[in-house]
Amino acid sequence: MQAASAPQSADSDAKLNELLSRLNSLTSGQKPKTEAENRPVVHPSGDVFVPMAPKNFHEAGTNEALVEELVSKYLLACGEATIRQISSQVKLPYPLLQELVTKMKSEQSLGYVGQATAGDYICRLTEPGREKARRFSASCTYYGSCPVPFRSYVQSVTAQTINNQSPNVEDLRRAFSDLLIDPETMRKLGPAVNSGKGMFLYGYPGNGKTSIAERVTRSFGQTIWVPRAIQVDRDIVRLFDPMNHEEMPFHKGDGLLQDDSIDQRWVRIRRPTIVVGGELRLEHLELQYNHSSGTTEAPVQMKSNCGTLVIDDFGRQQCTVDELLNRWIVPLEKRYDYLNTSSGKKVQVPFDQLVIFSTNLEPKDLVDDAFLRRIPYKIEVPNPSRPYFEKLCEIMCRVVGCEHRPEVIQYLIETHYLPKNRPFRNCHPRDLLLQIKNYCKYNKIPFEMTNELMDFAVDNYFSIM
Repeated sequence: MQAASAPQSADSDAKLNELLSRLNSLTSGQKPKTEAENRPVVHPSGDVFVPMAPKNFHEAGTNEALVEELVSKYLLACGEATIRQISSQVKLPYPLLQELVTKMKSEQSLGYVGQATAGDYICRLTEPGREKARRFSASCTYYGSCPVPFRSYVQSVTAQTINNQSPNVEDLRRAFSDLLIDPETMRKLGPAVNSGKGMFLYGYPGNGKTSIAERVTRSFGQTIWVPRAIQVDRDIVRLFDPMNHEEMPFHKGDGLLQDDSIDQRWVRIRRPTIVVGGELRLEHLELQYNHSSGTTEAPVQMKSNCGTLVIDDFGRQQCTVDELLNRWIVPLEKRYDYLNTSSGKKVQVPFDQLVIFSTNLEPKDLVDDAFLRRIPYKIEVPNPSRPYFEKLCEIMCRVVGCEHRPEVIQYLIETHYLPKNRPFRNCHPRDLLLQIKNYCKYNKIPFEMTNELMDFAVDNYFSIM
């Protein structure tokens, strides 16, 4: 009897939940959402997340006081500006700025010195307004895009996570279409990229580990949205980095949303690939507060969220391997990190990227078993075989604009590789051909492969190798 009552009880609970949902919708004046309405909406552009322009300060996740501070500091810096220019500077819709500027004028913080267009005016700070702006600038000089609330940033990372991408064989072939990778290495790379977990790429230098790591991101979705700046506790954190993020804006005529319907505080970028090498220090993994400007720079792991973070030349950073691993051992497993704000408060931030450790050293010689367990994939990038080396030479001839001469390649292998037991490397064809190209360019002779020019290139390139 008890077994038979379980389905009835579950059915009753479902009916009760449905009834409560309908009652809530009636009291709120809204119709209950259907199952289809609750499904994630994919934008016509293919983006699963598109930030829409806020209609008021509450929707923007900010307040008038902060925006007034940004406007005051901007006018103090530039002298005067129209309301539309102010709107473009702080990246908030014109109606919101028009309302705020009218309020600031009534409080005699600024005044109109002329009319720009219909309904738009040229604004200039009054003396009390300038004094107030100086006080604002004393604590923080930032007057750029109005920061996005931290919770909105977390929601965007969740919506655009790489864990929802699951690239397949075709995606990887497309991502690595410009590289010649042996099938066995590709067979190992596929599941590692698909998992979205960390991986080690190791092997001899010059075999393309960094090139492989940089192309992994191509197998995921093409674009994501990131905020220009985030408000974390009392800090304004700069996230969008033109040095590491490639902007991919909507273009007019694409049949997509108009510019005024999108929240301009966000930037549409190519899914990021952040590469850090021997210059990496522990402070680069923390929120970096600038005492002189009062602003904060986001760490590399935040800038690489929803993309790929490549630790190149792992083991040669300015911090020790143990320090780096101890800092990241928990985030790699839990997929979140803890950062300290300037006030000392700890905040939990998403750690949502594929972390690739690229090294010339054996992973077991660098780290202990506890860390290796948290990096599930260890993939060796081997030396190319002779047929692959010959194919690479043929491909690179097309790339650098030189006629491919198989007999010269055979001379190179038979004279300079086999007798000296010199291992093949994936970078050798490119580097040797560039030696020949530069020699020909300098001497103003036709660019071509000959045995003599190949001897010259080998002598230069391998002189101390």
